[in-house]
Amino acid sequence: MADTFRITLGQLNPTVGDIDGNAAKARAAWEAGRDAKADMVALPELFITGYNAQDLMMKPAFHTAAIEAVKALAVDCADGPTLAIGCPWVEGTELFNAYLICRGGRIVSRVLKHHLPNETVFDEVRVFDAGPLGGPYSVGNARVGSPICEDAWHEDVAETLQETGAEFLLVPNGSPYYRDKMETRLNQMVARVVETGLPLIYLNMVGGQDDQVFDGASFALNPGGKLAMRMPVMTEAITHVDLERGPDGWRVVEGEIAPQPDEWEQDYHVMVVALRDYMAKTGFKKALLGMSGGVDSALVATIAADAIGPENVRCVMLPSEYTSPESLEDAEACAKALGCHYDYVPIAEGRAAITNTLAPLFEGMEPGLTEENIQSRLRGLLLMAMSNKFGEMLLTTGNKSEVAVGYATIYGDMAGGYNPIKDMYKTRVFTTCEWRNANHRDWMMGNAGTVIPQRIITKPPSAELRDDQKDSDSLPDYPELDAILDILVDQDGSIADCVAAGFARETAQKVERLLFLSEYKRFQSAPGARLTKHAFWLDRRYPIVNRWRDKS
Repeated sequence: MADTFRITLGQLNPTVGDIDGNAAKARAAWEAGRDAKADMVALPELFITGYNAQDLMMKPAFHTAAIEAVKALAVDCADGPTLAIGCPWVEGTELFNAYLICRGGRIVSRVLKHHLPNETVFDEVRVFDAGPLGGPYSVGNARVGSPICEDAWHEDVAETLQETGAEFLLVPNGSPYYRDKMETRLNQMVARVVETGLPLIYLNMVGGQDDQVFDGASFALNPGGKLAMRMPVMTEAITHVDLERGPDGWRVVEGEIAPQPDEWEQDYHVMVVALRDYMAKTGFKKALLGMSGGVDSALVATIAADAIGPENVRCVMLPSEYTSPESLEDAEACAKALGCHYDYVPIAEGRAAITNTLAPLFEGMEPGLTEENIQSRLRGLLLMAMSNKFGEMLLTTGNKSEVAVGYATIYGDMAGGYNPIKDMYKTRVFTTCEWRNANHRDWMMGNAGTVIPQRIITKPPSAELRDDQKDSDSLPDYPELDAILDILVDQDGSIADCVAAGFARETAQKVERLLFLSEYKRFQSAPGARLTKHAFWLDRRYPIVNRWRDKS
């Protein structure tokens, strides 16, 4: 019996619903493993369908097509290494999240996921049935245990596998990013290694799907919890991992450990990958956005340039009489520094036409928020017209602070197909702009250097919808607002928690009121990159009609 085992890991980017395309990626990974004389080629959780397919997974025609595709793959990959791939599986009337082991032209084993996550972005209890605790499967000279994703976060599955003869653990995952997720994953997997005494290989998928980004960073641990190898973050890769068997069992041969970037770089990379994949997977090649001269649109333009190339990004300044000369200068300077197309489209004529049309109805009434919103909605109309005419996806530019308290105009600046900064608070936007000016990476398609003029970062934020307007006229200063929102949203805290943290009760209550009143806007808002466990969409689901207020 040989004392080595080679496993080829396919840290790849599937597309939800593209069963044929995902099968082709799987076959290419298998061929790479065959050429490297691997014993086994492994793909991530539910790779054949893409993840997270949500209720699409329950459609019989869909999961049947996925199963048939894996059966066909098994035939195509009969002569060579064992192929392991995530796929839905039907037994009787039950639908399972399964890991299928293919060898010799057929599916020879299947692992059924036992623990179904039902929190944050996951609804697997809604979609799948829970499989039983199972044992390992044989591949060549090894017995492999495969806890599927969530199963590895619970000790019972791994311990059952160890007790029934598993010699190492291969964990296929569809694990999406949130800030500091890698440390959480690593701690959980170290616990499984310590409990079982077995080596563990953690295989994650990569790429964007709607709001989520699967960040890769697949890794292997040896007994004792020592990191033996790690694959790159946010990057497709095929890596061959060797194990050697000695007196104490299998051990992973140490390999390259890819660096783990800090949270600022990872957040930015996630926003770039999220936009790049959302556009590619929905068929858009170009994007446009309203370029106000403010920090949010400057950051979105930069993300877009890095995601799809500056030559594919249109920045549009739509000034009114309230737009400051500094904003005009800054918007153009930023677009030019990025190398994006820049258009100048004044809204005065259109606004005058709308004002005249409404004048008989509004006669005798004082101008106010309605007139401010007309400006924003007119800009939305013009930008959507350009999007339709040029076939370019319109990007929205509201940060998490604004999205939280409704400091955005529905059918105006909220109009668009995707919002890269939807889960980034305003205070982090400023720091991220500084980070991007100071850093450039190979995965960025935009220009290096200072692409966001310093004045954009340092000037007081303003919507510029009336004379001398500042965001602080209507909202607490952003450091205070973001700290309160962090308590109410990200920590799910109370008004009492805000008061205990040193904030005025009246201010916290005002923020809470705005947060609840804006639910209907978020319900209609564009999707955006998920950076935290409390992003607005699947992570945090509140009723639109809601009269409850925290009186603590």
